[in-house]
This record gives sequence, structure tokens and C-alpha cells, in this order.
Amino acid sequence: MPNREEKRNLETIPVGSLGIIALKGCKELSEKVDAFLVKWRAERESEHKGSLAFAGYQRDSYLLEAKVPRFGSGEGKGQILESVRGVDLFLLVDVLNYSQTYSLCGQENHMSPDDHYQDLKRIIAAVGGKARRITVIMPFLYESRQHKRTARESLDCAIALQELVKMGVDNIITFDAHDPRVQNAIPLNGFETVQPAYQFIKGLLKNYKGLELDAQHMMVISPDEGGMKRAIYIANVLGLDMGMFYKRRDYTRIVDGRNPIIAHEFLGSDVEGKDMIIIDDMISSGDSALEVAAALKERKAGRIFIFATFGLFTGGLEKFDKAYERGIITRVLTTNLIYQTPELLEREWYINCDLSKYIAYIIDTLNHDSSISDLLNPNERIQSIVARYKAGELQN
Repeated sequence: MPNREEKRNLETIPVGSLGIIALKGCKELSEKVDAFLVKWRAERESEHKGSLAFAGYQRDSYLLEAKVPRFGSGEGKGQILESVRGVDLFLLVDVLNYSQTYSLCGQENHMSPDDHYQDLKRIIAAVGGKARRITVIMPFLYESRQHKRTARESLDCAIALQELVKMGVDNIITFDAHDPRVQNAIPLNGFETVQPAYQFIKGLLKNYKGLELDAQHMMVISPDEGGMKRAIYIANVLGLDMGMFYKRRDYTRIVDGRNPIIAHEFLGSDVEGKDMIIIDDMISSGDSALEVAAALKERKAGRIFIFATFGLFTGGLEKFDKAYERGIITRVLTTNLIYQTPELLEREWYINCDLSKYIAYIIDTLNHDSSISDLLNPNERIQSIVARYKAGELQN
């Protein structure tokens, strides 16, 4: 049976010569994506490969050189060091990579999401309208947590999306947007929010043996009402039951800008003896995920696996270390879509889900102007890998 990449996009003409610009902090991910594209396009057979429409189709690398040098004051400018005229351009940016630094009046300054977003705009400005099409791949959607207005507040995510579109961006691809409805800010442009459900299930099944994937032995848990859709999807494709927690808050007080959580209340069937999958879009400080895990353990749940697309771990890793030692959590799975510290990658309780191949599929398909619908709905691939796991065919 041929690989999926060999079956895709054999005959359609590319929109333009493929070019990828990785912004500062996205180098490692983009190099993995590039390696897949180079391999596939070298192996792909097509009767049109020698035609003018396929000029530059097969190259040693699709990464284009670009940089954002800064003046002594910390101000920057975007520079593209290769021609992008007529190129189908894909820009990769990780707005959460705080490990990147720049000099500000002699001081070392760590880059914030605002800095990364500003650099993205600088590179788009440097393109100057010469590219055939611009697609921004921004795994963590900038300001996505500020998706709705409460009282006198700025709507930063909507403003950012409109700003990118006005600058000439045709499509925006993000992963697991905090609230996908923010795309209403740019209704006439392409906006896709991709769910890495398949990669989570694959990561768990390849790294953990002895799981029984049925409703008698496993449940999917949403840690709050906002994440219900994710949990319902995983529960449905795996044939499991679902439960959820809701946060009981004290609305008489405000602490650190929000009403403090008094308790996590559970809605769902009996969890005793069952393995739990807690699924969320991100682990920020990690407090909510660990409180939910502890609450499930009090209800005599079995092993607990946490799936989160983005592992920020803003409160450090020590609390997860302690939870693992106490048997509250079994494994935590997050993706390589954002910066991961070397310390995180070394943790025994951590499983890294690599999304580079998936991003390469998306770029390859879009460059050929083909539909990515099958990539956005991974049900078939999930059923296939579950069947292989049950048959004992999966190995790490």
C-alpha cells in the first residue's frame, strides 16, 4: 500500500514555487518540515514534473533566508535575503518562544509574544507584495486568550487578524485556537484551526503499553466547560465516556485580575478504576490540570494522562514532578509547536508529540491548491492506529 504522501497531489499544478520563511525561534520545527518536503518531492513521480509550471519544484531546501536585525535602541527591521517574487510563501512563527533574545541599549531582552508578532509584520512588509500568496502558520494564535470583550477591554486577537489580512496575508493556519469563533474577525479570508487529536493518540499508544481503549476502562475528561468540544471529539472517536469539571468561582473577590476558583466540581459517571485522559488546549501554570487530576484521584481514578496542545509550564516543572512522584499523573503529552525547554524533554513523565510531518502535509497540499479537508478530520487515521495498537503492532 503506498504511503499517503505518495498518493497526494500528484497531478495538480502548484500555485507557485514553494518558499518557507521561519521566523526567529521557529528554526528547529521548520527544518524538520523542510526535510519532509524535500524527501517527498524527490520521490514523487509526475508526468508534468519537467514542465514550466513545476519549475523549482524539486530543491535541496525550501527555506528562504530572512532576518530581523536590530539597532542599538532595540528597534528592528525585516530583511529577506532571497527573491520571493511569484513565490507561494509560508511564514512560520512561534510567538511563545521566550528563549530568543535581542540587545536593548546594551541589555539582553527576552522576546515576548508582542516582539515575535512585530517581527512577523516586519517580514511581511519586507515581502512588499511580491509573493504570489502569503500563508501564515502560527501554531499558537497570538493573543488568542483575549478573544472576547468583558467591560472595557481590547480585542487584541481580532485586531491582529485584521492587521495581517490588511497587510496582504491570504491564509492563517493555527492549531487548537482558544476560541475558533475569533475567525469571524476576518470572514473573507482563509482561517483554519487544526486539532492534533491524532498525534496525541499516536503519542500515547506508541509510548505506553497495557491500555484498554473501551468505555469500561477509560474516560475522557474536559477540565472546564470551554474545552467540551475537544473532549467530545476524542471520546467519540475512541468510543469512550466523557466527564467534565466546572470551576466554582468566588465572584465577590478579584485576585490577579480574575475571580479565584473555590473548587472544581465534577459532572459525569463513576470514574473508579478507569484510566483518564484530561484534554485541554494549553497548560499555562498547570494548576488547573493538576487540581483536576487530584480531584479524579480522590474519586479513585486509575492512571491519568494529560493532553495539551501547548505546554507553556509558566509555573515551572517542579509541581508536575511532585504530582508524578505521588502518582497523581502518569504522563503529560504536549506538542513541539511551541518552544520546549531541554529540562521538559528530559522528564520521565513527558511525551513529546511531533507535528512537523503534519505541517509538511498541510504546506505540500496547499501549495498544490488541493483540499486539506482529510487532514483536518483524522478519524480514519485514529481508527487505524487504535486497531494496530490492539493487534500489538505498535512499537516506539
